[in-house]
Amino acid sequence: MLPLIDYRQAPPLALIGLNRAPVNALGHALRQELQVAVRQACADPAIQAVVIHAPALPFSAGADISEFGHSRFTAQPSLPELLIELAASPKPLIAAINTLALGGGLELALACGYRIAAPNARLGLPEISLGLLPGAGGTQRLPRLIGVEPALALMQSGQPISAARALELGLVDCLASRAETLPDEACAYAHALLARQAAPFPDYPHPDPGQTVSASFFADYLHQHQGSWKGREAPRTLLEAVHTACQQPLAAGLAHEQALFMAAIDSPQSQALRHLFFAEREAGKVPGIEASLPLRPIRQVAVIGAGTMGGGIAMNFANRGLPVVLLEQTREALDRGLAQIRNNYEISARRGKLSAAEVEQRMACLTGSLDYADLAEADLVIEAVFESMAVKRQVFTTLDAVCKPGAILASNTSTLDIDAIAACTQRPQDVLGLHFFSPANVMRLLEVVRGQATAPDVLATALKLGKQLGKLPVVSGVCYGFIGNRMLEPYSREAYHLLLEGASAAQIDRVLTEFGFNMGVLSMYDLVGIDVGYLIRTPMRAILSQDPSYCRLADELYALGRYGQKSGRGTYLYAGRERQDDPEVQALAERLATELGITRREISDQEIHERCLFMLINEGLKILDEGIALRAGDIDLVWTCGYGFPDWRGGPLHYAEQIGLAHVLATLQKYRTQLGDYGALWFQPAALLERLVAAGQTHISR
Repeated sequence: MLPLIDYRQAPPLALIGLNRAPVNALGHALRQELQVAVRQACADPAIQAVVIHAPALPFSAGADISEFGHSRFTAQPSLPELLIELAASPKPLIAAINTLALGGGLELALACGYRIAAPNARLGLPEISLGLLPGAGGTQRLPRLIGVEPALALMQSGQPISAARALELGLVDCLASRAETLPDEACAYAHALLARQAAPFPDYPHPDPGQTVSASFFADYLHQHQGSWKGREAPRTLLEAVHTACQQPLAAGLAHEQALFMAAIDSPQSQALRHLFFAEREAGKVPGIEASLPLRPIRQVAVIGAGTMGGGIAMNFANRGLPVVLLEQTREALDRGLAQIRNNYEISARRGKLSAAEVEQRMACLTGSLDYADLAEADLVIEAVFESMAVKRQVFTTLDAVCKPGAILASNTSTLDIDAIAACTQRPQDVLGLHFFSPANVMRLLEVVRGQATAPDVLATALKLGKQLGKLPVVSGVCYGFIGNRMLEPYSREAYHLLLEGASAAQIDRVLTEFGFNMGVLSMYDLVGIDVGYLIRTPMRAILSQDPSYCRLADELYALGRYGQKSGRGTYLYAGRERQDDPEVQALAERLATELGITRREISDQEIHERCLFMLINEGLKILDEGIALRAGDIDLVWTCGYGFPDWRGGPLHYAEQIGLAHVLATLQKYRTQLGDYGALWFQPAALLERLVAAGQTHISR
């Protein structure tokens, strides 16, 4: 009896159906049963060929990641051991791939002599997204099957490809005409193989894959790509494994691949990326909101504001075929917004990502309006106007009057109090925050801000809709800046204060980019707009600080009209997007330091690292302790998906665990003493951090 295998005989064929819901993850139990089933078929003289398929589930989404680090992962048969055995089968094995063959699932198919796929199947080796490399033969068998360059491209990208593309590459041998007929066509293919007395495992098209590339290929590849890898280790390890495939026999290559994989799985980078993998799956779970809760239907959407943010938000819905009313105050602003949306789509079309027909289909979903009355039938209205409480209160007062009962009213505010906005309406239960990140049609993060009165079904509807839009929705409570921007405040505050104390802008940004950020915080503000930061700080200044040095340099840059890239001057000087240091900013920092009584000194890279990043961590711990974030993983997702924190470090709070909570606390206490009045004001360790360290905890929990 094999509970995870549907074993059927149709002599001369055996059909082995994988049946481990939901995605046939290749955990230990399924591996054991698959081995038993294949051995049974091979021992049966009535069976001449075996079809491995998944009758009611995806073929396989890969290894069971929850087993990583557990004894079950390496328990016999391990996946590499099982696939070596399958590849040596004395009878042809045919993989019938429906829906998905990812990671270990594709490696299972590669261990079969033959592959047929449904036309809608997706195939890929995404291990690199977890800081790993394929560890069950992928780096060795794939180059021999399709050649080094396409194999490397597939594994380095981690992105799945279509069945049609897999056929072009030679990754699969043929396609079924329809997904529904895949089982029958797989059996017919098996009969055809038997009729022509096909070998159990055919010769590889590229038995010596190194012959498909030049002698300098691997050195050239490393030189070309290592800059974009930044601090990631997995791409380099993967390259080494493929290089081995070009130098060693298959058996030796498989052994080396396995050694590299086991080293990678124990690496801090893979642990960090797996932390984010599981955090993403937890993010949608909100206490008190059951999966059975009825959701509000969203059939028509309205977006108020056709600027960069509003237009990007509207595109998300048009991309999914939902009708959107885009509201503006003036015809000029509306026409400009619609034109920009069309231009964005046409850029995608020129890059081959959309057809001309798809551009028109998406534009047809958009209707411009200058009249709030046109929002009367909208199921969801998202406000994306100027970041001013007075302006937003006016908008929501109007929405309360014109929108139908049950409509969800959302604000795209990045910092303002959702409860204060909701109080302008007679329906606060229908109000929440939907904080999209710019560019809204590209960025994956969506902060879903739950107000004090937000109804459970409104929150649940927003979370489901966010996923349908391809976003990563993360729930936040109400506070200044929510999760992301509240943590950005101390991170950027320290950067600007370090400029006054003697560090240069280039040094600060270099330390942060060497840590793994795509850009330093000062470069980021030049890109976003120093004026934007000033306007956000101004109404909150009384709450944020009475410190006269607080973001003083940034305020002076604003007063000088140095708004960043858009004005050609910010913290840096710009010629196009090329930036260079500006002696005027250095002189300004020196003057302000004198006025404020700050003694300038040489600042070490270590101090920049600790003050910027440890204050970021500290604020995250305060947010967690206050219940603004539901869990530490949510905070890590916000910062890796929305603010460029290197995902291979796992996010700010996971990074704090890696370097040691006691070390973080001791360092904050050090600066609290060393920095005098400034340290006493700002470097107060989070109470949660103090409690965790006092209790000897090494992992963050409330």
